[in-house]
Amino acid sequence: QVQLVESGGGLVQAGGSLRLSCAVSGSIFRINAMGWSRQAPGKQRELVATITSRHMTNYADSVKGRSTISRDSAKDTVYLQMNSLEPEDTAVYYCNANILAPIDPFRPRDYWGQGTQVTVSS
Repeated sequence: QVQLVESGGGLVQAGGSLRLSCAVSGSIFRINAMGWSRQAPGKQRELVATITSRHMTNYADSVKGRSTISRDSAKDTVYLQMNSLEPEDTAVYYCNANILAPIDPFRPRDYWGQGTQVTVSS
């Protein structure tokens, strides 16, 4: 069974930094694109950053210049380094990955983690 497990969330003061991690476990053939999204209370989920299997990245305007997404293919892990955090960054952060796995060897599926809370105090 494929699982994504996030870590690294927490409480930080405005201007601080956090590094989120998301590790993929289970039997898989290949991980395609990976990404991070977030959802603040009362708001829709927002795509924050994505990274392809070739390490091409894309960012939402709200985090561009303050965040860096990266991945370690050897560890099947994606990271989100967030700097200059603002109270508006407070949200539950979810990682996702498009994965080809034995459960369906002909079609990759999107998998999501359970989320990790990030709270930025002013």
